[in-house]
Amino acid sequence: MDTPWTSFRAVDKGREYIALLSYLPLKSYSKIPLFMRFTFQIQRQLKESPGAVGYSLRAKLLRREFWTLSVWDNTQALMAFVGKLPHGEVMKALTPHMSKTKFTQWKISGSAVPPSWDDAARRGSLES
Repeated sequence: MDTPWTSFRAVDKGREYIALLSYLPLKSYSKIPLFMRFTFQIQRQLKESPGAVGYSLRAKLLRREFWTLSVWDNTQALMAFVGKLPHGEVMKALTPHMSKTKFTQWKISGSAVPPSWDDAARRGSLES
């Protein structure tokens, strides 16, 4: 299940942005409700984060696998988001319940926003 791409603002088709693909596998089915509650909190944070361009989530519930796909003005904006609440606290709370995570960043042209899940999966060497 993929959520539709949520744009937080218009993109400049002529400039470059940073795309991020996050792979977030859970160890246990029992932690899916907790993960989803945290996801909703982080989605609210995204809407108010300076430099956030857009976001989508892919969930394979039966496999306990989740991916996030986001686009940012630059790496500094992304890192500022990661360190702020609730994201920072969510990372601490979920870490014991996660298998090996993976993060892939690349530069993306504004004309290629939103990125496709197929392209993101290839770049991240992830099964989609």
